[in-house]
Amino acid sequence: MTKVAAIDCGTNSIRLLVADVDPATGSLTDLDRRMTIVRLGQGVDRTGRLAPEALERTFAACRAYAEVIAAHGVSRTRFVATSASRDASNRDDFVRGVVDILGVEPEVITGDEEAALSFTGATRELAAAETALVVDIGGGSTEFVLGDTRVRAARSVDIGCVRLTERHLLRDGELTDPPTAEQVAAVRADIERALDLAAETVPLREAATLVGLAGSVTTIGAIALGLTEYDSTVIHRSRVPYERVREITADLLAATHAQRAASPVVHPGRVDVIGVGALILQTIMERAAASEVTVSEHDILDGIAWSLT
Repeated sequence: MTKVAAIDCGTNSIRLLVADVDPATGSLTDLDRRMTIVRLGQGVDRTGRLAPEALERTFAACRAYAEVIAAHGVSRTRFVATSASRDASNRDDFVRGVVDILGVEPEVITGDEEAALSFTGATRELAAAETALVVDIGGGSTEFVLGDTRVRAARSVDIGCVRLTERHLLRDGELTDPPTAEQVAAVRADIERALDLAAETVPLREAATLVGLAGSVTTIGAIALGLTEYDSTVIHRSRVPYERVREITADLLAATHAQRAASPVVHPGRVDVIGVGALILQTIMERAAASEVTVSEHDILDGIAWSLT
């Protein structure tokens, strides 16, 4: 049994998993799993740089995570940074700050590496030979991985709920609320173009199962279940039919900020971007001809933890 800490720093959130991992039995036991919305990717699509206030929010979360890691007596830690830090010209500032706080250097991984870790985290417990398409919808990018007992094809494309919200739903720096039909059409056009790119590498219609990861998907799962509070144990491995995803997407895109914020299962940090996240999922399901999506709470964090054994 190895006690490890996995940190995933994305465009919208930074997450920590402290776990006991036993490769001999194939078991991973959560000791602490938490998420903080830091919006590291704030403005990166427009400026190409990490904003000072976004860096400080991220470093504050790192300081809190350092205390948790120390309290558990972790033997190995891995910090993985994804889309926003890949794109930023000042990512060295980010790297130095993380090293100072946590004593480990963040690995700014490629989209293909991100995809492989997500696939491992999502499918290791399933132990199934059937082909799965794993889709990880992040803040800045979306990863597509096709595989069974191994990864057969993977591709990362630059569509994410934060990136596309900032690109198309802002006017004079303010969110259009709710978005106009023209804005939604522009978002969808970007998604379709990205899916064309993904399909060049990953056969999107070959999988028997579509598995969806990350906050946009799990939030849609919670809404579909009608939960009055977010419960990951109920959400994990739930299945949402395409028609329900389409209905939820339409409702979210038609809602105001106040209406979305009133949902007990939408995290405050996702209120402004969940509509676009839902539209990404809906469009993927259409392109993949998927009748339903299996929602997974196990994702890249679990993959990072397994990589430490």
